[in-house]
Amino acid sequence: MRRTVRFLLNDREFSLEGFDPTLTLLDWLRNERRLVGTKEGCAEGDCGACTVLIGRLRDGELRYEAINACIRFVATLDACHIVTVEHLKKASGGLHPVQQAMVELHGSQCGFCTPGIVMSLTALWLGAAQAPSRERIEEALAGNLCRCTGYGPIISALDRAYEIEASSADSLNVGRAEVARKLAGLADREVIEISEGGRRLFAPATADQLAELTAAHPDATLVAGATDVGLWITKMLMRPATVIALGRIGELDRIEDKGDHLVIGALASVSDARAALGGLDPQIDELIRRFGSEQVRNAGTIGGNVANGSPIGDSPPVLIALGASVILRRGSERRTVPLEQFFIAYKKQDRQPGDFVEALIVPKPRPGTLFHVSKISKRFDEDISAVCAAFRLEQDEAGLTTNAVLAFGGMAATPKRAAAAEAALAGRAFDAQAAEAAALALASDFKPLDDWRASARYRSTVAANLIRRFQAETATGSVHRVAGILRSDAHA
Repeated sequence: MRRTVRFLLNDREFSLEGFDPTLTLLDWLRNERRLVGTKEGCAEGDCGACTVLIGRLRDGELRYEAINACIRFVATLDACHIVTVEHLKKASGGLHPVQQAMVELHGSQCGFCTPGIVMSLTALWLGAAQAPSRERIEEALAGNLCRCTGYGPIISALDRAYEIEASSADSLNVGRAEVARKLAGLADREVIEISEGGRRLFAPATADQLAELTAAHPDATLVAGATDVGLWITKMLMRPATVIALGRIGELDRIEDKGDHLVIGALASVSDARAALGGLDPQIDELIRRFGSEQVRNAGTIGGNVANGSPIGDSPPVLIALGASVILRRGSERRTVPLEQFFIAYKKQDRQPGDFVEALIVPKPRPGTLFHVSKISKRFDEDISAVCAAFRLEQDEAGLTTNAVLAFGGMAATPKRAAAAEAALAGRAFDAQAAEAAALALASDFKPLDDWRASARYRSTVAANLIRRFQAETATGSVHRVAGILRSDAHA
């Protein structure tokens, strides 16, 4: 057992012990280190003013990603390199190319959100040898608000950064090998325990250690990226007595292609899972692009989105439509549950005390499968779904439906299949009459609630129209065949 968290902050190594287990990185940076370039705006991971870079070793290589410091716990950053805006200067002492470009193109006015914007652009700059497309830049900035300058000069700044003389390289690239060496030296396989005032956080390094901890502390709060639990702390002022942080368990952070199915470890980030899941259908890729912001996708995990059990989570409808199953582990025992059966009631899943989600098994669609995904929300970027839908239809040689899966989020207390609507399609050609029958049958499948995101009437109307839309796409030929799978051109 180790009672310290060790990491690099900019160019210094730290070893912390005896602090609040849910102390956020933002509060530590500003209050303890006086690094006030990292700002607090929303305190819930929406505005991006608190964006920092986190460097981690992945398969021996150092990779930097942008995350929200306001909802990330310091105790979860063992063996990481935390980079704030103060560290971006070049080895010569001048501004980083991204910073210099922002100055030259007048990308900042009030300046409050500028450090976070600079960090998001720097993360993109580090990972791209050439200037990314405008679409990619906009995607990277979707989690960063600017109410003064507007995004025109900010987007142009990244293009300009690639034109600036880089003879004096930035500090991150100059010291990359040395940072990787130091992080490798900080990593070990001991369980970390951080405690203060009777509250504790454990951070296991292996799945076996996690199994022991969840058995010993069945009521513990399990945290991966803290994109939800972080808000319990900052908004609801909750103080869980025992937290188990999962981020050090590399064996659960994996994605394997098994030919006819994928195995996605519970700790695979949404960003990492995007390539694998998005490769199954372009609409899945589009959905994941709208899954929070880039900072949230970098921290949040697919396993966490499932284990959270939210009725408006974006991944469960897609995974249910694909026929996914969840692997649950307790001690040395494992059991596999179809994902559609995993959700029992609002925020209640088929988990016994001591159970944790270990992985997801995701079948690939069969050749000839019709597949559709839609996300309906008030904003295009970084918004919670009013309705999320995923449909899979399999047909025989005569064009009759042999299997229909219509999965919805936002329509009930859990992500749920529309059984009556599915039955209306069984054994029929997927024509306008069949789609209409399925759309009308939704009234017996769901009685959605009114809330501030959408009215019950709106949700019911939209859900029915999505079935009609799916059929219209098929009938009008707005689908094309790639690798034997029918895919829609329409955006989610």
